[in-house]
Amino acid sequence: MPADPPTPPVPTRPAVKPDDGQGAVVAERKPQRTAPPKMFQVVLLNDDYTPMEFVVMVLQEFFQRDLETATQIMLKIHHEGRGVCGVYTQDVAATKVESVLAAAKRSSHPLQCTMEAA
Repeated sequence: MPADPPTPPVPTRPAVKPDDGQGAVVAERKPQRTAPPKMFQVVLLNDDYTPMEFVVMVLQEFFQRDLETATQIMLKIHHEGRGVCGVYTQDVAATKVESVLAAAKRSSHPLQCTMEAA
C-alpha cells in the first residue's frame, strides 16, 4: 500500500492578544536584529630570539598574507615591538593565537601572540 504524501507544515501565527470587546486586535511583527559580533585584533609581539623568517612564515601560513605584506608586518613588529596580523571574531582570533603559539613552541621559538578587543 503506498504511503500518504507528507503534509506541508502549517505556518505559525504571531501571538494575538485577547479581545476585550473594543474591536479587532492586530499583532505586529517586529524585525529582530542581531548585533554584529565583537571583533578582536591578533597581535604578534617582538622578541630578540625569533628569526624574522619564522615571523614571515607565520604571517603567510596562519594569516594568509603575501610575502610583501608579511614582510612589512614583520618589520613593523621588529621596529615598534608589536604588529596587528588581522582582525577577527573572538573564536577565530582565539584559534589563530593558539595555532601561532603551538607553531612557535614546536619550532622552539619564544614568539608571543595575543588578542585584544579591536
